[in-house]
Amino acid sequence: MMDRNRHAGRVALITGAASGIGRASLLRLAQEGAAVVGCDVDQRGLDEAGASATALGGRCDVVRVDLRRLDQIEALVRRVLERHGGVDILANVAGVFDGYIPLHELTDEEWDRVLSVNLTAPMQLCRAVLPHMRAAGGGAIVNMASIAALGGNGGAAYTVSKHGLLGLSRSIAWMYRDEGIRCNVICPGRVETNIAATMVHGREWGRGRVAPFLAMGERRAQPDEIAALLSWLASAEASNVNGAVVSADGGRRAA
Repeated sequence: MMDRNRHAGRVALITGAASGIGRASLLRLAQEGAAVVGCDVDQRGLDEAGASATALGGRCDVVRVDLRRLDQIEALVRRVLERHGGVDILANVAGVFDGYIPLHELTDEEWDRVLSVNLTAPMQLCRAVLPHMRAAGGGAIVNMASIAALGGNGGAAYTVSKHGLLGLSRSIAWMYRDEGIRCNVICPGRVETNIAATMVHGREWGRGRVAPFLAMGERRAQPDEIAALLSWLASAEASNVNGAVVSADGGRRAA
C-alpha cells in the first residue's frame, strides 16, 4: 500500500539505487510524491530503475557515483542542490559485503573497501547535507545497517561498519534533534538482494563459524518490505521517531 502524497514536494537522495532495497526505495518514494535522485556505481541498473520510476509516474534523476570518491559525493550533492534547491530526505542504502572474513584473515585492502562504502560514504553524505537541512529547518536521514550491527556474527569489516553506522546515526539524532532533523536506522535480516555479488573474497573458516546462524532459515524479505519502512521513517508520520534502531528481520533476534 502506498500514500501517493506522503512525500509530495520533498526531495529525496538515495544511494544504492540500482538494485535491491535502494531500487525499491527509489520506486516507492517516487510514487509517493518525492522528487528522487538515485545514485549507484551500476549505470545500467540505475538507468533501468530510473526508467521504471518514470513509467510509474514518478519524478526521478539518476547519477552514477563511486561512493569511495569524496569528490564524486560532493559533486552529487551540488547537483541535487542546483536542480532541486535542497535535500529533505537522505537514505544511505548502498553497502558492500565482506564474505564473513574473520579478523585474522582480513587484509587492509578489504577493510578499507568495506568501511569506505558502508561507513565513510554515509558520514560524508550526512555531513554534506546537514547544513542545508539545518538552513531549511529540518530533514530526515535513514541509514541502512543490518542485524550485524546488533551482534558479532559476521565478517569483521562488515560488522564493524554496521556498528559504526549505528553510532553515527545516534550522534546525528542527538546533536540535531532540536533543529527538526531526524536520523533513524533500519537493521534488516535476510533480504532478497544481490549484495553477495559485492563479496570479493569469501572465507570458508569464517562462514563455518556463522553457519549455525545462517541455518536458522527464516523467510527472506522482499526489498519493498524494507523500502516501505524506510518511507515511513522518512515521513512526517514518524515525526517523533528519532535515533531509533528498527530491526526488520522477521523475528530472528527474538529467538
